[in-house]
Amino acid sequence: MVKEGEEKKRVVLTKPLTLDGDSSVDYRAPNLLQRILSLFKNVGTGSDLTSFQLPAMFNFPKSQLQCFGESVYCIGNDMVSSINKMESSVERFTCVVAWSISTIRPVMFGLAPYNPILGETHHVSNANLNVLLEQVSHHPPVSALHATDQDQNIEMLWCQHPLPKFRGAWVETEVCGKRQLKLNNHKETYEMNSPKLLIKFLPVPGVDWVGNVKIKCPETGLEAELCYRANSFLGLRKNYRAIKGKIYQSSSSNIIYEINGHWDRTVTLKDMNSGNTRVIYNAKEVLSRLKTPTVKDLEAVWGSESAAVWSEVNQAILSKDWEKATESKNDVEKKQRQILKGRESVGETWVPKHFKVTCSKEGSWDCSPIHKWVPPAPIVIPL
Repeated sequence: MVKEGEEKKRVVLTKPLTLDGDSSVDYRAPNLLQRILSLFKNVGTGSDLTSFQLPAMFNFPKSQLQCFGESVYCIGNDMVSSINKMESSVERFTCVVAWSISTIRPVMFGLAPYNPILGETHHVSNANLNVLLEQVSHHPPVSALHATDQDQNIEMLWCQHPLPKFRGAWVETEVCGKRQLKLNNHKETYEMNSPKLLIKFLPVPGVDWVGNVKIKCPETGLEAELCYRANSFLGLRKNYRAIKGKIYQSSSSNIIYEINGHWDRTVTLKDMNSGNTRVIYNAKEVLSRLKTPTVKDLEAVWGSESAAVWSEVNQAILSKDWEKATESKNDVEKKQRQILKGRESVGETWVPKHFKVTCSKEGSWDCSPIHKWVPPAPIVIPL
C-alpha cells in the first residue's frame, strides 16, 4: 500500500487517448511486433496473464486505473447531465446506451498501461463530476470506481476485474465486474457490463472491442443488447469497430429501437414503429478535443495517486529513455514487494481506504464506496 504524504510528490499527467489511439504521440519502441512475438514464445495457449509483467518498452505512460477513469471523466460533452434532463424513461434509457458506447475507447496495438499497485488511487474532477478510483486488489487485479455529481444527484459505481487469456495468435481479455449508473432524482439504476478486449498478433495485428453488452433498468423494465463486432479477416473498413443491437421492453420482448453503426464513428437508432432513423452517438463530437488533466493543488494530491506513483516511469517513456523507464518501473514494483513482505511479517491485512470489498466463492467481486459523495479533486479537467 502507498502511504499518503510520505515524500515530495511529482505528478506527470499525459493526454487522453484519441479516437485513433494516440496518433499525435508515438510511445513505441522499435521492432515492436517482433518483440511482442518473442515475449510470448514461452507462454502456453490458454495461460492466465493476470500476473504477467510487461517490460517498460511495452507500456504507454498511464496506469490502467487512469485509463479506467478517463472513460468517465474525459469526454467532449456532458452526456450524463443530459441524460438526467430527459423527460421520459425511454429517452433517458436511449441516452444511457449512447453514454455506455462513449466509455469504449481506442487501444493502441503493442502497448499496455501499467498494472496498478495495491492501494493506488486516481482522483480527478471534471466540473461538478468528481471521480475516485482505487486498486482494491493486486492479485487478482480489481479496480473500483465511484463518481458523483452532487448537483445532479448522479452516482456511478463500477468494479472492474480483467481476466486476460493467451490464445496463441491473440490475447482475449474478459472484463468482469458490475457497472451501475444511478439517476437518483428519477429513482433509476442502470446496470451494464463491458465488452471483451481482443488483441490479435496474426495474421493482421490489431486491437478490437468484441462481444455482447447488456444494459438494463429494473425500475422501468427497459433493456438493451449490444454486439461489438471484431474486424473481418480481410480487415474490411465496413466491419471495423461495428456495433449492432436493440432496445426492448423486457416484459414483452417488444423491440422499440434497432441500433446500428460504428462505435468510433456514428451510431444510429431506428424507431421500429415509425421507421425513422436518427444519430444517437457521434464519436468525433464526444471524443475529439479531449483535454489533459492538470494539477490544481499539488499539496492535496495523495501519494497514492497514479500520476505520482508512476511519474518517473511516465517521464522516461515520454523521453523514450527505455533504460530509465525499466529502472524506474522496477523500483516501483520492488518497493511494493518490500511493503507486502513487511505486512506479511507482522500478520497485517491490507484494507482498502475508500471502498468496502467482498468476493464470492465463485470469484465475483463487489465494491461499495465508504462515503456517499466523492469530494472535489486536486487534479482537474481544464474548462
